[in-house]
Amino acid sequence: MDEREWILRTLARIADALARTFPRNLEVVVHDLSDPRHSICHIAGEVTHRKVGGPLTDLVVRALRREGREIGDRYNYRTTTRDGRVLKSSTVFVRNRQGEVVAAFCVNFDTTDYRNAAQALEVFTTAAESFNGEEKTETFATSITETIEALFEQTVARIGKQPPFMSSTERLELLRALEESGVFQIKGAVDQVALRMGISKYTVYGYLKKIRLEQELPQL
Repeated sequence: MDEREWILRTLARIADALARTFPRNLEVVVHDLSDPRHSICHIAGEVTHRKVGGPLTDLVVRALRREGREIGDRYNYRTTTRDGRVLKSSTVFVRNRQGEVVAAFCVNFDTTDYRNAAQALEVFTTAAESFNGEEKTETFATSITETIEALFEQTVARIGKQPPFMSSTERLELLRALEESGVFQIKGAVDQVALRMGISKYTVYGYLKKIRLEQELPQL
């Protein structure tokens, strides 16, 4: 048995092992590059419906022409079958002891079933970010303290700065947003917000008084 034959037989055994390990949606093809018109010498699995004796693909032909002996392996690229199925593919080029490229080992994985499943599940995993301009972030709290904390953190995140580093204007913006969200309708919210902001509850009341006066002013 010469070296080329030994390489091709070894690749065929590896192809069979992969196809039997993943018997669904996987195809592994071994190409003998000495005969481009009839390069397929072994196929394990069935995805592209090709047969032994089939030719090289256009990708391999172009790559061999451009890169020759320096051809590099291709991993995890996208291909499409004639009937529109999308595959993930990888091609490894195998060399003999002299460094000549003698074979191509190609793996094709049909992702169609998984794409269909992902689309079917999307209705359960995707939610609108807003509804009528209102944010749809929701925290399933086990206490009212957690609810206040969640609203506080969401508002701080929008401002993009933690309370100790906020200016007076930013503190006012934070409290205005919390007022609009209805936080201060909750008993004990002022004490909790004051603690998180590092200021006294009397300072919070002072800010709230200013905010509520602004809201009562007539629009010019």
